Amino acid sequence: MPFQLGCSETVRTIGFTWGIGGVLFILLFAIYRLTPMALALENFPMSIFHWAALLISIVYMAYAEGYKGFHLGFAPRVVLRAFYLQENPRLAHVALAPIFCMGFIYATKRRQLLSIGLTLMIVCFIILVRLMPQPWRGILDAGVVVGLSFGILSIIYFIYLAKNKPEAISTTAEVPGDNWRLQSS
Repeated sequence: MPFQLGCSETVRTIGFTWGIGGVLFILLFAIYRLTPMALALENFPMSIFHWAALLISIVYMAYAEGYKGFHLGFAPRVVLRAFYLQENPRLAHVALAPIFCMGFIYATKRRQLLSIGLTLMIVCFIILVRLMPQPWRGILDAGVVVGLSFGILSIIYFIYLAKNKPEAISTTAEVPGDNWRLQSS
């Protein structure tokens, strides 16, 4: 049996805070890195075609990345896994809380494969977008910034929901051998 930490409130709080805080930091850092490229669009002459592409990029990424990806999938799972970690702290899981919350470790095989596959796809997308000239790179980056911002807001929303109406979260934590869910207080 893996080493399980004592159930002190401090350890539970560290696991939860480090998990959520680490994931939010990763998303905020990505926004920080991409925003200058999106804002650099003001330095490039843009045709009506470019403006249409910008609008499509923002709307599409708000829906596909922000709503479908983050709000319906990633955000509730991250929050549930953080609460699971808070209730079941293990040394390795607390130390690696952000990647625990994202489903890279101590997750079902399906969740681990999906998390790894999605990450590899994102890395390939990043490499391809970096090769694009402006204004196209800025157009795509603007959409990604909107989607990531939606993701941050979704995580905050699900933390609030988990504390006030946990039965409203229909996702599971996807931990091995368990369909763990938050219980109403």
